[in-house]
Amino acid sequence: MSDSVNKIPSGFAGFGLNQSLERGVEAAGFTSPRPIQAETIPAGMMGRDVLGLAQTGTGKTAAFALPLLNRLMRTNRRAPRALVLAPTRELATQIAEEIRVLAKFTRLNQVLIYGGVPIPRQIRALRQGPEIVVGCPGRVLDLLDQRLLRLDEVETLVLDEADHMFDMGFLPDIRKILSALPSRRQNLLFSATMPKEVRRLADDLLVRPHVVELADSMPAATIDHALVMVAEQRKRDLLEHMLRGEDCETAIVFTRTKHRARRLADQLSKAGHKAVGIQGNLSQAQRDRAMSGFRKRRFDILVATDIVARGIDVSGVSHVINFDVPNTPEAYTHRIGRTGRSECEGIACTFVTGSDYSWLRATERMIGSPIQRREVDGFSAEAERAPARKAQTPRPARNRAAGGQSGGQSHGGWNSSSGRPRRRRRSG
Repeated sequence: MSDSVNKIPSGFAGFGLNQSLERGVEAAGFTSPRPIQAETIPAGMMGRDVLGLAQTGTGKTAAFALPLLNRLMRTNRRAPRALVLAPTRELATQIAEEIRVLAKFTRLNQVLIYGGVPIPRQIRALRQGPEIVVGCPGRVLDLLDQRLLRLDEVETLVLDEADHMFDMGFLPDIRKILSALPSRRQNLLFSATMPKEVRRLADDLLVRPHVVELADSMPAATIDHALVMVAEQRKRDLLEHMLRGEDCETAIVFTRTKHRARRLADQLSKAGHKAVGIQGNLSQAQRDRAMSGFRKRRFDILVATDIVARGIDVSGVSHVINFDVPNTPEAYTHRIGRTGRSECEGIACTFVTGSDYSWLRATERMIGSPIQRREVDGFSAEAERAPARKAQTPRPARNRAAGGQSGGQSHGGWNSSSGRPRRRRRSG
């Protein structure tokens, strides 16, 4: 066994992966299996169907990619033998990149397929006989209908972020794609939540699956999240106040509409921030440049609609700020989950106006606990004019802000005298 293989952490070595994949694990910088990986990889390696319920940022890609790659290495056939479906182009790109790193020392090839880009390059890539197809349902179905993509030799199907695919209306396309696959195959389905439509799909798709349930509706314990009551006309001032805080290193700012995301990104840039916007009206090339610039820290602030609220793993995001509340309670957890990832700590703040109380009540019912309210000096008058609601006792573990007082004291990582969150750094 080579020195590089000897360096593989015992947790991953215990899975019995091909040595080339163990080298890929080392190249990816993995140190020990995350919970979702430890719970699902053994069953995946045995060829069982898997249902994994876990929040984004928990390591799901490696959980399905390693068994998939290990299976493909057993035989040598130049045809699509694994299909991975994701709801957005950004997530599909991220999955393909992680698979590329893990498969670095193998001879396996993949093709990335999604809409919004010219199709000829994807057709040329398919003609090279890649073993893995990673893509979004719309473009995959389009290529199937044109008979430019064959899936009759697929051995493993992965559906990632299945609940988000339902939200985006992809379930009919997925069912059409399923009809083009061999009836005997391995199915791996991952989702953060399980609405009844996705449950129905799982019941139809999975055969005696190994079920791992790590997801819940509450935000991760690594996220210090709270609400700030503010008048609509003061949101922009409050945002500027928070972004100027010394502990705000990088931030994702969520808006409800594409127009507001574009306008707010422009306003922040003109105010001297290194900000960029990403929303559905941008071309794929523009979206790629924005995400790449944010990942490489050419931009410190990403202003976005919910297009990036699922599945995008950008390391080191210190803050998430909900400039507008999400459209649904479920989206709250997914939005603020862009920080506090990979066991790092993060801050999330949601601006709430007097018209947002129906959303707030529904979100707290979903979470099963009240969300902590915080005051920011200079904006408390607006909070007082909002519909009165007494702050309730926060949950002790998940929402770590343990106090409801204000008035110059520091509570749960927020400095109420300056109005900015103070980011905690994990030791060790």
